[in-house]
Amino acid sequence: MPEGPSILIMKENLQHFVGKTVTEASGNAQFDKDPLIGRTLIEIRTFGKQTYLVFGEYAVRIHLLMFGSYSVDEQTKPDKSLRLSLQFHTESMYFYTCSVKLVDKNFLESIDWEADVMSEAWSPEKAEQKLKARPEMMVCDALMNQDIFSGVGNIIKNEVLFRIGVQPESLVGKLPAKKRKELIKEARNYSFDFLEWKKAFVLKKHWLVHTKTTCPECGQKLVKKQTGLGKRRSFYCEKDQKLYV
Repeated sequence: MPEGPSILIMKENLQHFVGKTVTEASGNAQFDKDPLIGRTLIEIRTFGKQTYLVFGEYAVRIHLLMFGSYSVDEQTKPDKSLRLSLQFHTESMYFYTCSVKLVDKNFLESIDWEADVMSEAWSPEKAEQKLKARPEMMVCDALMNQDIFSGVGNIIKNEVLFRIGVQPESLVGKLPAKKRKELIKEARNYSFDFLEWKKAFVLKKHWLVHTKTTCPECGQKLVKKQTGLGKRRSFYCEKDQKLYV
């Protein structure tokens, strides 16, 4: 599943469509696309793993899910995979195998933009309040919780927990205050490192534990385990990452 930094890159690749008018709309997404025709794309907003194409009183929400993708100016996948196609006179954008919904302006106003770890509106104070309210939650689940850390995915989770020396099954309420603050700080820091490396096509070269077999610090074999309520893959070192329970 694309994480927040990848969604920001998609936004950048689509930004030149802002100010242009939709001439055609099609695809197998289950909503009436006619209201989009003749409307101008006012802005593109992102919230974690979600993208919003804003057309005044309407917005199209794009969530790439596990296997979604997009293309510009050329349809690169078959019609059965095409959720939405938007034509803008001489240019076009296509979204495949993803969730596409039409929402109204009020929906956008209901979003807690301060939960997006890569947003200028990001509030570490609010994130800490939310963590304190969930003391029994595992830290692996907390990092993947989009209401707390919108945009964080499994790669960021594994790398952040290694950076701060915490095992994924540690309980939020058992973390020392210093570690809780490190968790919040590094969730944002690593997301921007991810963005920089992704743009340079060197992201995987910088992974320390994600999909790895040995610890880069001590050389001990890493644990690979499905952890938390979501049963997502975790890679961690039992020696260099402490379990807080």
